[in-house]
Amino acid sequence: MDEQLTGGAGMPDSWSRLWAPHRTSYLSGENRPLPGNDVACPFCRIPAMDDVEGLIVARGTSAYVVMNLYPYNAGHILICAYRHVADLTELTSEERNEIFALSAHAMKVLRKVSNPSGFNVGLNQGSVSGAGIPGHIHQHVVPRWGGDSNFMPVIGQTKVMSQLLQETRDDLANNWNVV
Repeated sequence: MDEQLTGGAGMPDSWSRLWAPHRTSYLSGENRPLPGNDVACPFCRIPAMDDVEGLIVARGTSAYVVMNLYPYNAGHILICAYRHVADLTELTSEERNEIFALSAHAMKVLRKVSNPSGFNVGLNQGSVSGAGIPGHIHQHVVPRWGGDSNFMPVIGQTKVMSQLLQETRDDLANNWNVV
């Protein structure tokens, strides 16, 4: 056996590694109600906070716009129903209409503030579809730019964010009624 392997460090290779240990907290259930933990639904808690503390961009009648704490890209926001329902089919027509109206308006504001080239917009229904909080419906609006997927997330499983969440929230909130 190779002498290098006896130290417990594993097989030497030419790969550099970028570590993102903050993701472990999320994957372990931080801020997420999961079977076996007593975490309350964050999307039910956030509306009781003030806008800055809760990272709320805007409030509607049936839904609100909030920054994603675990964003795929800078400016990644969520449109959440106030009511705790899991599925699109459980929404009233008023809730559904407002979620989509807020999503469309958010895209206009994001275009003004950060000039993305496109968007990913969508709902993950159920945990098997990737919903981190499957019990409370929320729509993702993720701004995209050419080249925003580079080697960092693909190889390094690390996302480089160009702006702090609070700064992005402030920019979006300050421009919400301007667009």
